[in-house]
Amino acid sequence: MNLKTIGATCVAGAIGLLSSTSMAADYRKNPFTLAYEGAITANVAGAVNITPVKYKLNGLDIAANVYAPANFDAKKKYPTVVVAHPNGGTKEQVAGLYAQRLAEQGYITITADAAYQGGSAGTPRYVDKPANRVEDIHGMADFIAGQAGVDVARLGLLGICGGGGYSLKAAQSDKRFKSIATLSMFNSGQVRRNGYMDSQLDSVQERLQQASQARAREANSGEVAYANTAKLSDEQIAKLPFELYREGAEYYGKTHFHPNSSGSYTLGSLLNLMSWDATDHIDLVVQPLLMIAGSRADSLYMTQSAFAKAVNAKDKELFLLDGATHIETYWKPQYVDQAAAKLKDFFGRTL
Repeated sequence: MNLKTIGATCVAGAIGLLSSTSMAADYRKNPFTLAYEGAITANVAGAVNITPVKYKLNGLDIAANVYAPANFDAKKKYPTVVVAHPNGGTKEQVAGLYAQRLAEQGYITITADAAYQGGSAGTPRYVDKPANRVEDIHGMADFIAGQAGVDVARLGLLGICGGGGYSLKAAQSDKRFKSIATLSMFNSGQVRRNGYMDSQLDSVQERLQQASQARAREANSGEVAYANTAKLSDEQIAKLPFELYREGAEYYGKTHFHPNSSGSYTLGSLLNLMSWDATDHIDLVVQPLLMIAGSRADSLYMTQSAFAKAVNAKDKELFLLDGATHIETYWKPQYVDQAAAKLKDFFGRTL
């Protein structure tokens, strides 16, 4: 694929939790550092290809991967899908897997590391502000719209986990996106405010106070405080209270580890996160909407809530992957296959 801006992916960032457990998708064995099963290992004529790119967004270098369908012809026009990654994730993990699967179905796809995270630029590292994540999605649309073969009239959006919540917000105003899908949607503001499954309702003001103090220290001395920095042992992981967190620690720290991925974020980011919600003004979403989630996911309540509030989506569907947990939708073949087939049907119908 002939792209305007081509560069190598940046390898930097935090080191995650590791153990003696062998990795199921070893980024070190992939020339593009992709950390998912069945990942592209070489660009071959006539097959799906991947191109690492960099582009500017508000003065920052953004690292992205663009996937082109088999037998790509720059003179033709292809439906295109922007893919937003989970909180703490990178473009080389689940976002890359679904971007590749969509490319196998004939779509051009792009997935980029969030600004301040992964291989993208921005300091302090791991700032996690909703406005930035939404702007990342707009920026992917800006960049991919200028590339050969992209049919801007058939632009879709897929958001995964936290990227799903940010995609719902981006789609409220960005009508370049003709249809929107989410997978295992995670409402970052709701969880940072209330705690996962509303487990921290009694400490909202205390945590806001801590975030305010962190912001003040950063402004006064340059000292940056971080949340979620603990490196957990296997025993500690097993004692985590929620399945998403237990399976997430395994996925990000072991089986699909990538060195650019980090679950930590600046404590000052909570000032922005805790007063934000993915479903505020969701009535502005009028595009077709598909929300996919695992039937056994303890995060399902967020997808169900957002789906119910999206009252103006012209064509909406909640599709449950029977038996799947949140993290299993990221990698388990039978669930990935079902989700990919549903996305093929949805985008094929709406783009």
